[in-house]
Amino acid sequence: MEELFYQKLLRIMPENQVKLKESMDKHTTLHIGGSADYFVTPAGTEEIIEVIRLCNKEGMPFYVMGNGSNLLVSDDGYRGLIMKIAEDYSQEWIKEDGTVIAQAGILLSKLANRIAKHSLTGFEFASGIPGTLGGAVTMNAGAYGGEIKQNLISVKVVDTDGNVLTLRKDELELGYRTSILQKKGYILLEATMKFEHGNQEEIFARMQDLNRQRREKQPLEQFSAGSTFKRPEGYFAGKLISDAGLKGYQIGGAAVSDKHCGFLINKENATAKDFVTLIQEVIRIVHEKYGVTLEPEVRFLGDFRREA
Repeated sequence: MEELFYQKLLRIMPENQVKLKESMDKHTTLHIGGSADYFVTPAGTEEIIEVIRLCNKEGMPFYVMGNGSNLLVSDDGYRGLIMKIAEDYSQEWIKEDGTVIAQAGILLSKLANRIAKHSLTGFEFASGIPGTLGGAVTMNAGAYGGEIKQNLISVKVVDTDGNVLTLRKDELELGYRTSILQKKGYILLEATMKFEHGNQEEIFARMQDLNRQRREKQPLEQFSAGSTFKRPEGYFAGKLISDAGLKGYQIGGAAVSDKHCGFLINKENATAKDFVTLIQEVIRIVHEKYGVTLEPEVRFLGDFRREA
């Protein structure tokens, strides 16, 4: 089965885009995770669609990822195929009227820089988010008062059966860290956005200021999945964790950041089990002290029964 499925993948894309038993610690910002049975990096829309259809036909589980900045992979890895939509699928087109069309794999930092160079404003908030456009649209990523939905016009997605759909902004059910893409498993191919013209010097200054604030407040020098928990209504997760006395709290190689308690970090070669146990303990302690149940923002991929 393995050899046959591998050969079928090679009919879709070149050998250098298909890997077997790929260690996922190389593909997540946490640097944690076992191996995926199959790992592919498509460079075109047809490749993405054909891989999805092949997986459906063969009964092969699959998962689509971007930069791996919000992902925790089990120590046992993933029994199936992981499709990474990243730098090989990352073109953008910027028009004079402020319309921007970009593919799912482009990094937000790169896209923000390109948009700023065209003196367009409204995407400065995204310049320091360490993910791709695909992940950002799927979870309606936001920071410093900005959200992806603010400038979104429409998206082109592929559904779990391999059908391409175009959806308007009002069809996307965009909310706090959620969208119809997340709910239905749609995979972003490209997004169309619209921005206003502004002063280029002021735009870059704003981006530099936001990135300075990130460096000062967040543990960017350490391996993390970004903000680990969603913001509970009426509270800030980081403050609750700090007030609970959990700053620096460590289980195995995973720890609550001393710099920002909303970030859990891979401090000393942490395993997925360390990380899951730490998340569970933080949730338990915060709930015991304040009656607030924190909800993880990080996504879990693979079998976590042994980690639990």
